[in-house]
Amino acid sequence: MIFAKQAKLSTGWAPNVRVTHANGRITAIAVGQSPDSADTCVDTLLPALGNLHSHSFQRAMAGMTEYRKAGKDSFWTWRDLMYRFTANLTPEHIEAIAAFVFLEMQEAGYASVGEFHYLHHQAGGAPYEDLGELSGRIAAAAASTGIGLTHLPVLYSYGGAGRVPLEAGQARFGNSVDRFNALVARAREAVAQLPADCHVGLAPHSLRATSPEDLAAVLAAHGTGPVHIHIAEQPKEVADIHAWLGARPVEWLLANAGVTPDWCLIHATHMTAEETITMAKSGVVAGLCPVTEANLGDGPFNGPSYLAAGGAFGVGSDSNVLISLTEELRILEYSQRLRDVARNVMVVGEGSVGETLYMGAAKGGAQALGRGAGEIAVGALADVVAIDSNAPSLCALHQDQILDGLVFASKDTVVTDVWSAGRHMVQSGRHIKRDEITRGYKAALQSLMAAM
Repeated sequence: MIFAKQAKLSTGWAPNVRVTHANGRITAIAVGQSPDSADTCVDTLLPALGNLHSHSFQRAMAGMTEYRKAGKDSFWTWRDLMYRFTANLTPEHIEAIAAFVFLEMQEAGYASVGEFHYLHHQAGGAPYEDLGELSGRIAAAAASTGIGLTHLPVLYSYGGAGRVPLEAGQARFGNSVDRFNALVARAREAVAQLPADCHVGLAPHSLRATSPEDLAAVLAAHGTGPVHIHIAEQPKEVADIHAWLGARPVEWLLANAGVTPDWCLIHATHMTAEETITMAKSGVVAGLCPVTEANLGDGPFNGPSYLAAGGAFGVGSDSNVLISLTEELRILEYSQRLRDVARNVMVVGEGSVGETLYMGAAKGGAQALGRGAGEIAVGALADVVAIDSNAPSLCALHQDQILDGLVFASKDTVVTDVWSAGRHMVQSGRHIKRDEITRGYKAALQSLMAAM
């Protein structure tokens, strides 16, 4: 049982709320209550967000790619450095890094994660004896942290648009359709050992890393469930896909792939006005990663027109260069302000920008991850987060300003507790396994750096 002095329910703010949960789901909500001696008492209870896009291993690279070399630095030069980095990662490194990343996400207020997992094989590209070895390591990291996992094995078959062969640095990612289907089956076995809220989706990496025929074959083989894909992140990608398929990436995907609301289109940065509206009306989720998109110089999303057309969105930490829920939402809004030379952009009509961002990302993230969450309501997964409204950054605000304060004036340190499908993994601001997992992470980094 959770008792909150105030809670943001699906029906609005309510005082003195007791939330009962069992078997991962909220079973009862009572308003105007007094705390029981057995209750976990918190200040302000909110629906927790899902982090819809993560490459956990890239966390270990943070700070290593911020040195400018001769010539223009870009996403593509960053990608080359990333490929060289992956050559030295062992299964043990990958598990330890993922566990620490998941811990950081939970301490930042995320209850779940979509792990967009494309590192499948040994250095050089030979598969492990267990084809799903590294998916098993991600599942083990989720087990140790208690985070809600939507595991997204990635189909990555080509090095560029038009079926260009894989580069040497991409060898650990590559699979044929048949081998990918076998890998997904093995990943499902690994994730089946986790709590029932954890499951497996699909992630065709991008249109440039697959082909229309392979994409259709994989989708037909795996039925319903979350499907995530990188789309229109960079102008070069847009130009290459247009030259190959005769249409821009978002345009081609929406017209040819049988896209449903189970899909999450990651980045979708470089779209025309028409593409933006069509995507919004399709019911898919825009997977926005503002910190990484800023770090890589991708550019801002077409936010105002997408929201005006009713588009769903969520946020993810992508490269994990910085894991901060508040920073993702803040940069999402600030990127729009800088482009449009305006304030309070990401809201339709009048209203709270912070609430629009936070509650929109809660709902969209849950949709993208295939989790019945994103709200505090009976029957929803008990993915909830508590924050301290008495913290200096929030204490002067009225109730209807708390989400504005959280997004624009706070750090993640205002998070006191997080439950992932009822698993109370963050207590008093710390993950309950922080010391153990942090030691493992530091040891993994020492080993990794020694090998490079």
